[in-house]
Amino acid sequence: MTVQRVLILEDNLIIAMEAEEILRLVGVEQVEIASNLEQAVNAIHTERYDFAMLDVNLGDSMSFGFARLLAGRGIAFGFVSGYPDTLDFPHDMRHVPLLNKPFDEAAMRAFVDKLASISNLSSDQ
Repeated sequence: MTVQRVLILEDNLIIAMEAEEILRLVGVEQVEIASNLEQAVNAIHTERYDFAMLDVNLGDSMSFGFARLLAGRGIAFGFVSGYPDTLDFPHDMRHVPLLNKPFDEAAMRAFVDKLASISNLSSDQ
């Protein structure tokens, strides 16, 4: 599967733009950035995504509720965070792929491959 469209939920514009640039380098065709939960919710109501990348800590909130919304809609997602692992995440979110900040092209490529395979599994069902 070619990843064509990805949603990034990231409140730091510099990090979001870096992620967008690297995603394009690894072959993602369209990237949309949402800087807050409201924008992200509106995006998934109006567009289709192969997967979403979610910053865990959005300053005034966490992205776990939005992650559950994505799961309910069958949209693959992964977390992007400065947290070293998922052990402190809610129990139902500990299995989710994690891309650690700061990231590079190789780490992003592995993350995209993992999310693309999850997306393929959910679209096959």
